[in-house]
Amino acid sequence: MPVTTTATASGLGEFIDASPSPFHVCATVAGELEAAGYTRRHEDQEWVEATGRNYVIRGGSIIAWDAGDGNAFRIVGGHTDSPNLRFKQHPDRTSAGVGMVALEPYGGAWLNSWLDRDLGLSGRLAFRVGTGVDHVLVHVTEPVVRVPQLAIHLSEDRKGVSPDPQRHVDAIWSLDPTAPAVLDWVAEYAGIDPTMLLGWELMTHDVAPCRLIGPENELLSAPRLDNQGTCYAGLRALLDGAPSIHTRVLALFDHEEVGSGSERGAASDFLAAIIERIVLARGGSRADYLQAMAASVCVSGDMAHATHPNYPERHEPSHRITINGGPVLKVNQNLRYASDAVGEAIFAVACDTAGVPMQRYTHRADLPCGSTIGPITAARTGLTTIDVGAPQLAMHSAREMMGAADVGMYSAALQAFLSAD
Repeated sequence: MPVTTTATASGLGEFIDASPSPFHVCATVAGELEAAGYTRRHEDQEWVEATGRNYVIRGGSIIAWDAGDGNAFRIVGGHTDSPNLRFKQHPDRTSAGVGMVALEPYGGAWLNSWLDRDLGLSGRLAFRVGTGVDHVLVHVTEPVVRVPQLAIHLSEDRKGVSPDPQRHVDAIWSLDPTAPAVLDWVAEYAGIDPTMLLGWELMTHDVAPCRLIGPENELLSAPRLDNQGTCYAGLRALLDGAPSIHTRVLALFDHEEVGSGSERGAASDFLAAIIERIVLARGGSRADYLQAMAASVCVSGDMAHATHPNYPERHEPSHRITINGGPVLKVNQNLRYASDAVGEAIFAVACDTAGVPMQRYTHRADLPCGSTIGPITAARTGLTTIDVGAPQLAMHSAREMMGAADVGMYSAALQAFLSAD
């Protein structure tokens, strides 16, 4: 019988609008978890026990679990970050008499898509408190900066220009020479004394809200679908699903778009350390932990390329991926995706259980293939790992698009995977 899911396209839109940065993704997820009875644990504290429903936040990454009675884990992984434009350490500059904010691309941002958009600011500020340090999230929802395109009349042969990431992505801040420095302004916006500001991870985001579009609202237009589509679908799968003999886990990592090589990325010890602590806290041994890892399975969720109707030749023939056609299994012979035959079968069973169709994606052999947390997680932990996603268009653009019906189907498949005995 098909599973029941509460995941909807409008729900995903609300999730994305509330989550302009990886830190806000974690805060949004944590709020939903708390409402569902999950308890926050802290890594620097002792865990007397780790049964029941719990979660841990490490910077822009979050891991939540619903403990089962068995020794194995079922894990849905994803990432919280998306390509964008981020603040440099000395962000204030002046050019042609105009106050600017110095920005640099994060990840594989499709730079042309960031031009001529009203942008807000978001991220995390660290500040002095007495002799210590605290931090706060900031979310400027108003359009305060903009990166203008060059007029077509000033480009060579009127063919436009390819933005130079060093020279052409700084944003206009103010024409007023007495305007406050951008960091001072952001600090005051967040209620912080600017003289106490010590560190920042600030980024820009498109302030236009998510919208359902099309004559029958069959499409979702939104920023950061890659990969908040998975964050939302995985969260709903965890909360909607029935308890299982397995421990059901949602693991969302920061920094996937730049290689995952951080203390909170998929290449870190975060997932392995949390799983080991869960095993130890319920009275298990190191041997029990190793046995649990060998018996566990991870779905690496990341968005997938739908076949582009304007560029069908860019896709592998006979592997058409349809919007609103169901979840996508991703396979790459050169291990840019982690899926193998056993993993393929596990996800196919999950889709069948959920009552949704499954599509199979292979990248063109003559084009470089992107990657995910999947191969990193598999190599780091030894977990059987399957790469999957939901189809979308305009990946890595400031504004992306996916099918409205795919949101529920994707979440239903993840729910069936998590709850399988």
